[in-house]
Amino acid sequence: MRSLSRLTTVGVLGAAALALLTGCLGSSDSGDSGGQDANRNADAKKVELTIGSNSVKGGKSSAGATFLEDVLIPKFVADQKGKGVDVTVKFQGDGSDDEVYKQKLSLDLSNKSGPDLFQIDGIWVGEFAQAGYIKPLTDTVGDAAKVNDWDGWKQIPESVQALGSYNGQRYGVPGGTDGRVLYFNKKLFQQAGLPADWQPKSWDDIISAGQALKKLPGVTPIQINAGTAMGEATTMQGILPLLVGTGATINSDGKWLGNTPQLRQVLDFYHQIYSTGLGDPVLQKEAKGRDKSFAEFAANKIGVLGESDYFWRSVVEPKEGVAKMADRDSAVGWALIPAMKPGAGVKGQDFVSMSGGGATVINPNTKFPQQAWELMQFMNSADMVKESLDGAAKITQRSDVNSEVLSGDPMLSFIADKVLPITQFRPGLAEYPKVSAALQQATADVVAGKSTDAAATAYEKAVETAAGSKDKVTTN
Repeated sequence: MRSLSRLTTVGVLGAAALALLTGCLGSSDSGDSGGQDANRNADAKKVELTIGSNSVKGGKSSAGATFLEDVLIPKFVADQKGKGVDVTVKFQGDGSDDEVYKQKLSLDLSNKSGPDLFQIDGIWVGEFAQAGYIKPLTDTVGDAAKVNDWDGWKQIPESVQALGSYNGQRYGVPGGTDGRVLYFNKKLFQQAGLPADWQPKSWDDIISAGQALKKLPGVTPIQINAGTAMGEATTMQGILPLLVGTGATINSDGKWLGNTPQLRQVLDFYHQIYSTGLGDPVLQKEAKGRDKSFAEFAANKIGVLGESDYFWRSVVEPKEGVAKMADRDSAVGWALIPAMKPGAGVKGQDFVSMSGGGATVINPNTKFPQQAWELMQFMNSADMVKESLDGAAKITQRSDVNSEVLSGDPMLSFIADKVLPITQFRPGLAEYPKVSAALQQATADVVAGKSTDAAATAYEKAVETAAGSKDKVTTN
């Protein structure tokens, strides 16, 4: 499932809408509440389940909806029939704006209704868990051994499992994911006397490469997304990968990162790039700045660019990319994002990354928790994950599937093999969008010429407002 990035706030729907939603969505039992028997209806021979997803055939995320409705459901029904169980599974597609869908789903769940299984953005998991809308799988299924002994977990890297987890507990099974790296133009690197197998080991190495590239006429050495115009792309492609490279995360021990040395180190790095001619400040302010950076990279005008595997798959893809590069396979290189210095990253890592994606979770109010868990295991089996790709080369949650389907794509194999084991995910908390906006503004301030201290001070005030109090913000 693609990563969702629309983080705007949508007003609460009216009472009439609430009545409509809770009346028509899902097959869960609205009469049941917490403390239910997890084994209820476990031996039922006639079962009804629904799968909810913000996708619709012929519309939003059409391929995902088509897989669920036309492939997964019929195969699961047949599988259960072979076990003597008559299962009816309905697909409940939507296709709304992400935040509208989230609001609808929240209203359903708050009224103990909604689909039995549903797909959500990974950054919603913590928020939904805090609200009590979802529970740890071991609670919903009621048997820790049954959940933890599923053989699929062995194929999902622990770092990726975090996409469906909160406070160290699994709330769902992650779907496909991605990873951030540094792309570089090998032709420009050759002209600048830089190696074709470039792998920086520190931020200083990135700056040194940028200084060499600066000698080339008409070339912007480094593009690290900054400012508010690029929105969440600034946070995910720029700030957060750099932040985890200092050993910090944006939220730790229940507190949001404030004006700390690590934040200032990140802003200092932005200052190094955008105040010395290594980056293009104007590009960061333009409404279509990210798209323009893609076009400039494809036109051999940007040397180093921080992006996700989306850039490789959909931007510079030679035939159908939005900024096609006919010589992509020979001209584009990639490297792990280094920590500020070796060993300085989170968990003492030398290299870091950030990833996004979604997860499938079980409604704790389902009438059929055991059968819902069976469906969740079935849809995340190697065979079903492969079928969901429909022949495309994309990074999945499963290492065994990635090894098979990505074997012909060295870049995507690199993400699966080297990046996913070291990656981090955004915190799934309600305050995150506002904190993300504050981070974006801090980089915008630095790019506009403000000092690191001034930008960091203004950022901390914004985070205190977002968090609700100074006590929820870490400072030192």
